[in-house]
Amino acid sequence: MDAPTPPLYLDRPEDVAVAARALAGGAVVAAAFANFYVIVTRPDAATVRRVNLAKGRPIHQVGSITTAVGRIPAMFDWSRISPRLPVGRVRALMDALYGAGPFGFRGPAADRLPEHLTQTDQGLRTTQVIAPGLTCPSNAFFERALAETGSDHLYITSANRSRHLTGAVEEPAHWKAGGLAADFAHLDDLVVLAHRDEAAARAAYPGYLTTSVTLLSFHAPEGELEEPPVLTVDRHGSLHLDEVRRAAAPLGLQVRLGDGARHRLQVRGYAGALV
Repeated sequence: MDAPTPPLYLDRPEDVAVAARALAGGAVVAAAFANFYVIVTRPDAATVRRVNLAKGRPIHQVGSITTAVGRIPAMFDWSRISPRLPVGRVRALMDALYGAGPFGFRGPAADRLPEHLTQTDQGLRTTQVIAPGLTCPSNAFFERALAETGSDHLYITSANRSRHLTGAVEEPAHWKAGGLAADFAHLDDLVVLAHRDEAAARAAYPGYLTTSVTLLSFHAPEGELEEPPVLTVDRHGSLHLDEVRRAAAPLGLQVRLGDGARHRLQVRGYAGALV
């Protein structure tokens, strides 16, 4: 009988190195990410399709990307931003929100990003960048994984099974490593890079729910003439809309919920667990 695999922890550099090498070799990594967990892999089409199948998603569902926080602006093509929307204001909002914690932005995709990690909206090719924020130690893991893969971006998805598979109305992201590992026990190459202290990780982000990030689009400001320009929340997740507005208002930007974001994402429940 094989000995149990010792846990890997985000705060141990040697564990980060092990997880990064495994990812580069094609493994699926469930990584601690701010106050919850995400799934991260190489960004190639075959790996993205394999994760879609493992989650119970449609095989060709478009993926999001992540990268170390300092590389985020390079994921977007700023020349394609609307002339109504000053680039400096968007970059300042990005700095403010990623400086505070986990968040996501959708904007014009850099040309080098592949089709399976982009989607066309209103005639513009866009990408979603999901990141844990400036202070999260997972940035060190992302930097190491990028070096191991030779890429400047990775594929990221929520750490949950798809509602298409479970039949649930919503399948919230995992914030406990044990529950995540149980859901993905069918993956023989799953690597879990965990928070050593999950309660402390949650406590570090008191203003955030333990669920997938709020996602803000800036590629198509709402309205032709409205001022200040209006950005759209595509997904109302861990950070409340009011907090996004508070960050945007001093920069001369408005924020509104999109049609698909009227209901805020739920938090996963565990038997006997408190948030």
